[in-house]
Amino acid sequence: MTENKIKVGGLDWFYRESTPRSETDLVPVVLLHGLPSHSYSWRQIMPALANQGTRAIAPDWVGFGYSAKPDKKEFAYTPDAFIDALADFLQALKLERFSLVVQGFLGSVGLQYALRHPEQIESLVILNTPLSSSAKLPWQMQQWGLPLAGDMLTQDPLLVDRTLEGGSRYRISDRDLDTYRQPFLKSSAAGRSLMYTIRNLQRPSAMAEIEAGFKQWQYPTAIIWGITDPWLPLSMAQNFAASIKHSEFIKLEEAGHYPQEHFYDLVLESLLPFVRRVS
Repeated sequence: MTENKIKVGGLDWFYRESTPRSETDLVPVVLLHGLPSHSYSWRQIMPALANQGTRAIAPDWVGFGYSAKPDKKEFAYTPDAFIDALADFLQALKLERFSLVVQGFLGSVGLQYALRHPEQIESLVILNTPLSSSAKLPWQMQQWGLPLAGDMLTQDPLLVDRTLEGGSRYRISDRDLDTYRQPFLKSSAAGRSLMYTIRNLQRPSAMAEIEAGFKQWQYPTAIIWGITDPWLPLSMAQNFAASIKHSEFIKLEEAGHYPQEHFYDLVLESLLPFVRRVS
């Protein structure tokens, strides 16, 4: 797995990539992380994709990980801003058609991207992502956007530990937490970007777009769901899966909000054959 940077539209994007040893006819897979994570969360998934002949690309969203963290005057941190920036990034990498994997509370932005660019989507994989207006942002994340309190809370690198382990319901190794914390230790900009994102998620309109748009969705979709997620209910995922055609629903009995963190082997059992088959 390589670490790369590219400048697109004045913004520095950091992304991880795993490439097959030889050329295949399988379409690439783009993996989008959630909050308050970055592309490191796909570290166990990407090499396995490459081993089966699938190129895997996982960017850090603008404002996260090792990508640019512009001021709110330079980047709006709204779904539209993220979607437009992602479109420019994918175009710069010449990714015209791919399978898309989304997870977490930025996964909804990935779903909006898919609805607005369906011609690029070969298939869609959803891991524990808000899917309807019934999904609520956890109170601890809501606090990151509060006046004054948000400024302080988002400057505490330990919010990463508390959130990732709280959502997973399992301990994460110190070595991995060190990597997740690093952007917050390097600069105060990481905390500010997180705060701006929470303030500008535009949840009501984003969820309305997702609920309406996926009623007409025609592309193969797999919903892989950690059912011990403390924030997003299983019933929401089941209702979503039942409402769209060409969908598969896979329950992970012991996994939580970040299933790729501790149960990547079970995620791969469904993900690898799914993206290979639809290609």
